[in-house]
Amino acid sequence: MSRIFLLKTGSSFPGTVRQWGDFESWTIKGLDLSADEVQVLDLPNGDPLPEVEACRGVVVTGSHAMVTDRLPWSMALEAWVPALIEAGIPFLGICYGHQLLAQAQGGTVGFHPGGKEIGTVDIHLLPVSSTDPLFCGLPSPFSAHTTHSQSVLSLPPDAIRLASNSFEPNHAFRIGPCAWGIQFHPEYDTKIMESYVMEQAKELEESRRDIQEVLRTIRDTPVAAAILRRFAFIASKGSV
Repeated sequence: MSRIFLLKTGSSFPGTVRQWGDFESWTIKGLDLSADEVQVLDLPNGDPLPEVEACRGVVVTGSHAMVTDRLPWSMALEAWVPALIEAGIPFLGICYGHQLLAQAQGGTVGFHPGGKEIGTVDIHLLPVSSTDPLFCGLPSPFSAHTTHSQSVLSLPPDAIRLASNSFEPNHAFRIGPCAWGIQFHPEYDTKIMESYVMEQAKELEESRRDIQEVLRTIRDTPVAAAILRRFAFIASKGSV
């Protein structure tokens, strides 16, 4: 029997985890699925990848690792992804997962020349999103939480770019009928976003960022959150 798999690619800051939980708990809550409807596999800690045939849908979480580190577990995941896409199984890559999807399909990932994007930002949908199964009908712009230093610098040749903003041209894209990468974090709520800003306060100060200004950007992101529920619906069917 096929299942929805949540592939965990790292953990949040220890202080954030103690107070608010970790990537898998936020994502399962956002998918609006019960814990027994999703199988979590912790890739950095040695869990094996599932057989493609066992997957009804796959979500790859964010991580504090970098895709360009090419860690062994990450390279194994990158090599596994194309078969999943070829099989037409719904895939959603969030932040790290977004970048890994791009790299797996021939795109380029690296540090953003503008530095870190962090806080709640506006995401603008491109016209093609109006026919996309995951993004169709959503308002533009919508608010989303972000924290990333690396980005998809160039999309894979067969990617359809779906969303951008003035900082990040590749905030969302699709490969084939049902494999999506999103740079922003639909699983974050305002408390998690605030925690991420405070955990990175020293780094932000050293780069001359105004922490209070970043904190002032933080607001609810109901449209971004709805994307997870939409993906869960698509994955529950096993296709678009």
